[in-house]
This record gives sequence, C-alpha cells and structure tokens, in this order.
Amino acid sequence: MKVWPLLLGVVALVGCAHFEPQPLVPEKSAAQFDARRLDDPGLKKFLEQNLGGALQNWPQQNWNFQELTLVAFYFHPSLEVARAQWRVAEAGIKTAGGRPNPTLSVTPTYNTTTLVPSPWGPSVNFDVPLETMGKRAKRIAAAEKVAESARFSFASAAWQVRSGVRASLLDFKMAGRRAELLQKQFSGQQQVAKRLQQRYDAGAISRAELTPPQIAMNKTQMDLGDAQSKQAEARSRLAEALGLSAAALDGEAFDFDDSDRGVKQLTSADARCVALQSRSDILGALADYAAAEDNLRLEIAKQFPDVHLNPGYQFDQGDNKWSLGLTVELPILNQNQGAIAEAEARRKLAAAKFTQLQAQVIGEIDRAVAGWRVTQSQLKAGNELLAAQQQQQKSAEAQVKAGALDELDLLNAQLEFSSARLVLLDSETKSQSALGALEDALQRPADSISAVIEKISSEDPKGIKP
Repeated sequence: MKVWPLLLGVVALVGCAHFEPQPLVPEKSAAQFDARRLDDPGLKKFLEQNLGGALQNWPQQNWNFQELTLVAFYFHPSLEVARAQWRVAEAGIKTAGGRPNPTLSVTPTYNTTTLVPSPWGPSVNFDVPLETMGKRAKRIAAAEKVAESARFSFASAAWQVRSGVRASLLDFKMAGRRAELLQKQFSGQQQVAKRLQQRYDAGAISRAELTPPQIAMNKTQMDLGDAQSKQAEARSRLAEALGLSAAALDGEAFDFDDSDRGVKQLTSADARCVALQSRSDILGALADYAAAEDNLRLEIAKQFPDVHLNPGYQFDQGDNKWSLGLTVELPILNQNQGAIAEAEARRKLAAAKFTQLQAQVIGEIDRAVAGWRVTQSQLKAGNELLAAQQQQQKSAEAQVKAGALDELDLLNAQLEFSSARLVLLDSETKSQSALGALEDALQRPADSISAVIEKISSEDPKGIKP
C-alpha cells in the first residue's frame, strides 16, 4: 500500500509535456524577413525537388513564372498560416482519439469508539469510464474530416498565392513594355515637334498646326512617367506576392511566358465539369459537410449513456473489503435532443454553403470563359490594326524614297504604328488577365504547377515545410 502512490505518481509524470517558451521578438522577425534572398540554399533544394532536376546556374539571374511560383510557395507567409491551421486540425485527430482517464478517490476514516484492532478505515475507489456506441470512433471520423478540409484550405491558399504572383508579374512586365513603347513614341513625337517648329519659325505653318503635336507629345511624356511609376509599384507588389522584401529583387530579371498553350482544354465543357468537382474549395466544402454529418452521428450516439465502473477497496478495522460498482446516467430528463438539433442545423448549413459555393464557382467559370473570348476578339482586332499600320508605314517609306512624301509624313506614319502597338499591348494585357482569371476559376493552369500544389497539399503538414 505504501508503494502504490509512488507508482501512480511516476506513471502520471512520464507522459507529461513540459512548456517551452518561444517568445516572439518583432525586431528579430523583421530582420529575418529582410534577410530573405533568392540565393537561399533551402530555396535551391526546394526548386530542384519540384522542377525535377539539378539547377546548373545558381544563383539564378533570370526567373520565369513557374520558378517564381515555387519561390512564393517557399517564402509566402500566408502558406505558413494555412500550414499551421492544417497542423492544428491534424492535432485535433489526436485529441478526438483520447480516451477518458479513470479517477481515483481516497477517503480516510477514523473510528473514535473502536480502537482495536485499528481505528483507521481508509477506502480507495476508482471510476473507470467506458464509452458506448462507438463515440470515440465517431469523434475521430469527424476530426479527420476537419483535417481534410484544412488540407484543401491549404491547397486553396496555394492557388491564391500563384494567382497573386501571376497578376503582379504580368503587371510588372506589361508596365515595362508599355514604358518602352511610350519612350519610342515620345522620341518620335519630339522629332515631329522639332520639324514642325522649324516650319513654324520659317512661317510655313500656323500656330494651330504646331500646337496639337506639342500637346500630344506632352501627354505622351506624362503617360511615360505614369507607366514607369506603375512598373516600380508592380515590382513592389511582385516582391510582396513572393513573400520577399523589394530589396531582395535587386539585380534580378524576370520573364513572363505570354503563350496561350492549353487554353482550348481550359475552355472545354469537360474542364468546367472537372472544376466543379475537384476545385480545392469545393472539396473543402464537401469535407465540411462530411464533418457535420459525423458530428450529427456523434450527438445521436450521445443519447446512450456511458458506463462507469467503480471498483473500490476499504480497510475496515482489520478487515479487507472489496466492492464493484456500476454507474449509468439515466436519460430521463435530457436525451441530448438540443445538441442533436444543433448538429442537424449545422449539417443543413454546411449543405447550403456547399450549394452557394458551387453556384459561385459556376458563375466565376462562366464569366472567365466569356471574358477570355471577348479579349480574343479584341486581340484579333488589335493585330489587324497593327498589320494595317505596318503596311501604311512601309508604304510611306517607299513613297519617301520615291520623293512623293517628305520625312515628316514618314514620322507621322511611324507614330501611328507606335500607337497601334500600344493598343495591341493593352489587348494582350487584357487577354493575359482573362487567361489568369480562367486558370483561377478552373484551378487548372496550363503549366505543371498544379502537380506541385497537389504534392505539397497531400503530405503530412509537419513534414512539408520547404
């Protein structure tokens, strides 16, 4: 009897966890963020694992969209938040699988009227709970569905990160191309304004003929400054989309593949059908509904009371007395009907949310497909306009050589061609934005990054940190 308390204490302490403080220091966290760079050795390993081969030239100086998406998967803090939420949900499975502990009660008594053989009569009682109706298995099943939903939320976060990288990279590259075209147009307008100024000084033209080209030149200069400002802003947004500071992008070059390969597959009816069944948020909503159903099963099972075994021992003035009790809650006044009603309501809510989400996804896909088709018409018109202006420029060059036109007419033709290139650039930007919206709606990009998302969202959340 003297050894039992010691043994119980040792057993209780063996499985105890100990608290380890991990204070957050804002200065240290900010310094670690600013220290992130694209030549990180861990990033190199992560890229090689997901690109399927060793990187020959490291550190890289030129990054394409697929590589930048992997960079964002490695650095972006929103994925770490989603991963941590996934870990919490996974830990919930362990919590759900926990068994109720038995309890021990010790009741010492002292009899003042009888001292022989001993006035002491200590008693020891145990309470051993036994769950019925498979409640533990039902809790585990519900927790597993919650963890599955968290996994799909992680995949959705990865798609959002990819979308942010694509949009910011597109803005950055298109703003740069627009600035280049505007610079050429501004140079051409300067030449036109210079020649017209010479003619005005010679009295060959009036002020009314000189003013409009000068105004157009000033407007182009303002547009050029605006494009350069947008390019710098887009560069900062690109760094944010990658989970890096703007300084980390110094000296780096970026490519954006603006081809539309695989678009026919994205606009097919089959792609729409697959997206409505396999988008990560759709699958997450299905997992939420399954968790609500398992919770309802659990609450229904709670109608049936658990059993408590109560073995006990009493030392009664030299006599050893053993007892075995049985405790069962009587479901007379409360049959868990309130909790069952709440669980049924939550299941209906999960079903309504799923229907709402599916309708939202259908609308998103339909808008994306329609927007893509409209931009293709605009892109076709822009190409036709550019071809016509190019032909006109060639004709003007030929006439200048033949002496039928002067160089000012050729400069004006070149300006019209430059304007057509700007119009086409706007159409290309809208087309690429529409393609990005289509990929986001279907969660089916034309590149291989979808396989990477599937890979990192199907592994143990404790082991997928790049």
